[in-house]
Amino acid sequence: MTATPVRQLVLRLAVPTTLSMMATAFYNVVDAAFIGHLSTEATAGIGIAFAYMTVVQALGFFFGHGSGNYISRQLGARRPDHAAQMAAVGFFTPLLIGLALALVFGFRLERLASLLGATPEVVPATADYLRYIVLATPFMMSSFTLNNQLRLQGNARFAMVGIVAGALLNIGLDALFIVVFGWGVSGASAATGISQIVGWGLLVWGTRRPSSVHISPRNFRPTPRAYYEILMGGLPSLCRQVFNCAAAVCLNYAAARYAAPGQTASTVAAFAVVTRSMMFAFSLVLGFVQGFQPVAGYNYGARRYDRVREAYLFTLSFSTLLLALISAAGIIWAPGIIRLFRDQDPVLIAIGTRMLRYQCVAFTLIGIPTATNMLFQVIRMPVRSTLISIGRQGLFFIPALLALPRLIGLEGLLLTQPAADAATMLFSLPFALWISRRLKSQSQTHDQFR
Repeated sequence: MTATPVRQLVLRLAVPTTLSMMATAFYNVVDAAFIGHLSTEATAGIGIAFAYMTVVQALGFFFGHGSGNYISRQLGARRPDHAAQMAAVGFFTPLLIGLALALVFGFRLERLASLLGATPEVVPATADYLRYIVLATPFMMSSFTLNNQLRLQGNARFAMVGIVAGALLNIGLDALFIVVFGWGVSGASAATGISQIVGWGLLVWGTRRPSSVHISPRNFRPTPRAYYEILMGGLPSLCRQVFNCAAAVCLNYAAARYAAPGQTASTVAAFAVVTRSMMFAFSLVLGFVQGFQPVAGYNYGARRYDRVREAYLFTLSFSTLLLALISAAGIIWAPGIIRLFRDQDPVLIAIGTRMLRYQCVAFTLIGIPTATNMLFQVIRMPVRSTLISIGRQGLFFIPALLALPRLIGLEGLLLTQPAADAATMLFSLPFALWISRRLKSQSQTHDQFR
């Protein structure tokens, strides 16, 4: 971690994290593609249900990033006992919280669907898709935590095994339950629930490997200090995901409100399709940036500020280039991408194509806020990290969502995310310049006293 050339190290760790993120996003895309051939209402339903999955992910990432960032710094500072205690607290807490959520919502699926923004015609499909996902909530939440703990230790390949295996199983079960057994939306839900449990088991196995920090019930000591460290390291992720969930719910309501008469399901479904498509595209970049995090955390703990800065600048430039290539492909092939999900609804295709192209235009801009947010998070600058993390879907998206549709209707709704992305980049640019200068200064000062 402190001797391998920085670019080589970032790329080596980025490959498994990128594959993990792509696998998670890919099975969501496959779910949508299978369900899209059932009905427009079913496609809209999985888009509505995605808000609940965002909540589960928010809590899992909160504990995963909070505990994992601390583990990374403690390993760099040669304090493995502190890392082991934090690993146990970070693992068992979301498992218990997930169990509580499953018990609360397991018998209120239709009510949950309505709260997430489902219209009456979409509530049955949304409830069907939530059925087994809600039951699997403890394992889903804990899986997100374990994935981040392993990744931030530098053991990204073990995290990749659990995530990728679960995603491949999900795709196979989708085909079996939906196509062969004819279970429809419930089949997709069951496939997701089962695959999440299997993936969770493989991630637990990954923590037992010799190079991983082992998780033991004996180390589960949930002290206020431990939760404070989780809060400091995980708050930016929690805020980002909470605002993602709020934005998704608001978007569900707005899509139904501004849809043309008789086109509500098609409009909501178009937003679901574009959201899944962009999530898959963003997973490529987010996976790469997450490969940078353990390099930054470990070297920051070891006071190798020069390596942290080099890794940060390399991540910024590479992720921006990757985003530009993805954006160009999305603009060119937008109609074909939308038709992969549902090719029998011209309204869905027309709205989805415009929305996808609009988002791709601004997509290149999110490299700077993403990398800067991840750096602040891992080196324990929670206030700055939180401000950037809530910028895209909180500070800028929700106000744009309230303003633009009122001015130009549905077209304004389609432009909301690109406007938020542009504003987020401008907001985060001063932070990026500041941290680059600070790391350079810290490196020079530290070199004088080595």
